[in-house]
Amino acid sequence: MNHKMIMILGVTASGKGRLAFELARQIDAEILSVDSMKVYRRMDVGTAKPSLEARRQVRYHMIDVVEPSESFSAGLFLEKASAAIEEVRGRGRSVVAVGGTALYSKALLYGLFEGPGSDERTRRELLARVESEGPAALHRELSEIDPAAADRISPNDARRIVRALEVYRLTGRPISSLQRQFDGPGAVENWTIIGLRREKPVESARINARVKKMIQTGLVDEVRSLLAEEEPLSPQARCAIGYAEMIEHVQGRLSLDEAVEQIKKNTRRLAKGQRTWFRRFPDVTWIDVGAEESVESVLERVMQRIG
Repeated sequence: MNHKMIMILGVTASGKGRLAFELARQIDAEILSVDSMKVYRRMDVGTAKPSLEARRQVRYHMIDVVEPSESFSAGLFLEKASAAIEEVRGRGRSVVAVGGTALYSKALLYGLFEGPGSDERTRRELLARVESEGPAALHRELSEIDPAAADRISPNDARRIVRALEVYRLTGRPISSLQRQFDGPGAVENWTIIGLRREKPVESARINARVKKMIQTGLVDEVRSLLAEEEPLSPQARCAIGYAEMIEHVQGRLSLDEAVEQIKKNTRRLAKGQRTWFRRFPDVTWIDVGAEESVESVLERVMQRIG
């Protein structure tokens, strides 16, 4: 099974990470993390990174590659991930890509959206509004001009909200109407794409369980430690689900219970956006996973599909 390239898609808490680990062990592959927040060092609990034990058994790529104070982008991800894939394949190993960041997955499979360049004046104005009004206010504005984009972008994600509003001002067109290069046949000849689906009530229960585990395993202390670092968190890291809400708690604006409920709510919203993105991906073999189905059973079904 040399040089297999398999991508596992699924919403947050769908079980794709555990499946990728078991699949990589089964076919002697290495794992490429396709996650916009696992790239940050020391952001471990809130991003549900694989354990150190798992990383001793299987080699992972695109985890812990930048400092939390640094910005990161889909373009940078594509550059580094492509280099990692070539390095792995050059050693005769297979690649299992896994993650829920739809934009990064799309970049690997179909390429990046070539939008207009940045306009410094417009960007400064929008960023100033983020500081004075908060990202949620700009998200409401985006909802009026581009509901499709607003549905995919978290109200906390200032960077993507600003970019979507910037594109609209520069082109007069919603960014969602320009992101069409993967509506037709995909450039996926080298990839076998597997998608995991669960019933929404099951997904919600799994999200709640994950959030509870994050609190039990030290998310609050992790956030306190990050805030105490000499270099401040980048806007991208700061708005990550789990961290944005817990920062509000640590800084006294939310109780712990309120922060936990916000994390659950925003994670469910993220899952909804992921489903919307992934439905547009062609060439995906979807596997409907039973509520109590074991990872061994799902792995067996995946092995049948990848040959």
